[in-house]
Amino acid sequence: MPDDAEALGDALARAFADDPGFSHVLPNERDRTERLRVFFETELHSVALPRGLVWTTEELVGAAVWGAPDEWRVPITASLREGPAMLRAFGSRLPLALWSRIRMDAKHPKRPPHWYLAVMGVAPEWQGKGLGTALMQPGLDEIDAASLPAYLESSTPRSRALYERNGFEVTGELSLPRRGPPVWLMWRDPRAEGSAD
Repeated sequence: MPDDAEALGDALARAFADDPGFSHVLPNERDRTERLRVFFETELHSVALPRGLVWTTEELVGAAVWGAPDEWRVPITASLREGPAMLRAFGSRLPLALWSRIRMDAKHPKRPPHWYLAVMGVAPEWQGKGLGTALMQPGLDEIDAASLPAYLESSTPRSRALYERNGFEVTGELSLPRRGPPVWLMWRDPRAEGSAD
């Protein structure tokens, strides 16, 4: 629901406050979390929540944000509407943020049709309690039922291990612009009904 964007934006901002990619784009630790709140709340309001592709917890302490097949790219109209908010979020680092997004989009598989786990994060005080898997599971169940694969990018060894436990495999790696950190590209084929984890 749109009313959840503020709480979810806060949870995701805190979840990604130490993320290597966002730390590269927003090197100032003092205001990084607040800038990420603007970013995530805007993305949730503009793209994710209107499409109904967000799974969260009752406490709104984390979220899994999925893009449907052939709809993973943020529409240009949404990008234009987001412009002022993105400038508030990234300031003079907006060109680097856009360059990073373009680099990741260029590596995004075009075929076959697949689901895209665009964002998955849990507030720090709730991490390590199985919520990441719980947040992904409804999406993975739908994907498996439709016999479709899934794709994501992972930026930390911890998140990469979580995704690997849930059936994703590393298929490539890219570095963010301006000597940025690596990002792992990960793919998951659908699991047959009743197959072992």
